[in-house]
Amino acid sequence: MKKIAVIGGGIIGLTLVNYLDPKQFEIYLFDDPRQQATRASAGIISPWLSKRRNKKWYQLAKDGAAFFEKVVQDFELGPEIYEKCGTLFVREPQSLTELAELAKERRREAPELGEINRLTPEETNRLLPLLKPMESLYITGGARLDGKAYLTHLKKRALSRGVKWIEAYASVEKLAVGWKVQTDEYAMSVDELVLCPGPALKHILAPLGYDAEVTPQKGQLIAFQTPYASQNWPVAFLEGAADLIPFQNGQILLGATHENEAKWDLTPTQSAFDELTQTTEKYFETEQLTTYPYEYRVGTRAYTPDFAPFFGPLPLEPTLAVASGLGSSGLTTGPLVAYLLASYFNSPLRKWETSKYQKELSHYIRVK
Repeated sequence: MKKIAVIGGGIIGLTLVNYLDPKQFEIYLFDDPRQQATRASAGIISPWLSKRRNKKWYQLAKDGAAFFEKVVQDFELGPEIYEKCGTLFVREPQSLTELAELAKERRREAPELGEINRLTPEETNRLLPLLKPMESLYITGGARLDGKAYLTHLKKRALSRGVKWIEAYASVEKLAVGWKVQTDEYAMSVDELVLCPGPALKHILAPLGYDAEVTPQKGQLIAFQTPYASQNWPVAFLEGAADLIPFQNGQILLGATHENEAKWDLTPTQSAFDELTQTTEKYFETEQLTTYPYEYRVGTRAYTPDFAPFFGPLPLEPTLAVASGLGSSGLTTGPLVAYLLASYFNSPLRKWETSKYQKELSHYIRVK
């Protein structure tokens, strides 16, 4: 039986080890919990009305959102982890008209977008009582995912499938045949290797003679614990402000910041709290979220110069695959990326064709 090591226990790594075939592989996962983006994240799975011009990214995000139907069934995700709750877009009237037209166009290729409804101020307030009465657009297909809860659930599942879990930073070295994976206390050789450690990919690849075009970006969210019956509330994109993400049991999240200079610093900051609350307070009813207990969620995302992800086996190293650069859409695209990688390793044919989703890896990974 071949040995395969996955470095990185975020949304890609943990989804990947749960889709790899344990009859073919002895599976090892090396996870350094510091700086991890997924554990700190809570996301809106609703990419259809994005106005990003990158068509390959949109195809990946659209298919990633649709792929969650399979993920929910395969991994038995409960509503405390993933829930299709619908998405509200709060905009000026003219912008809402434009978004409604875009939604109709996008639904032709993405029926999972759901129904499209233009809501009156009163209807918006009834659907999401935390907001003041204001016009909005509501699409029923949007969903929310709790990144931390997702990882916790998948870790238990991976361990039950026999995945060996090693919590430590790992470095890699090329052998004559296969790869050496080493931590401060552990070393082993493996036949196959997948690197999905977020922005740390740059540091791990460097000793192998590769340079990765990926940089860290700090993100902070604020999680408020409220007495609201929020389990049926939709998520909301607030114009020019933070996203509003209600979860089960009254937990309401605001986020997230995009801090390029902070990079690996995971210190919660008052400036982030002020940014997230002050830009959203005009949308709320008289009772403010800031009156309730709260905690920070802080992580480090991976970004590329063109804000697009990259993933797949290296052209000259078919036993080595990489994945990074998911940015702020990682919860939407990560599971599909992991499934594609797992399908590559599980198949004896080892075919890889993802040009509809991304540029060639040479745009992001270069030989030094």
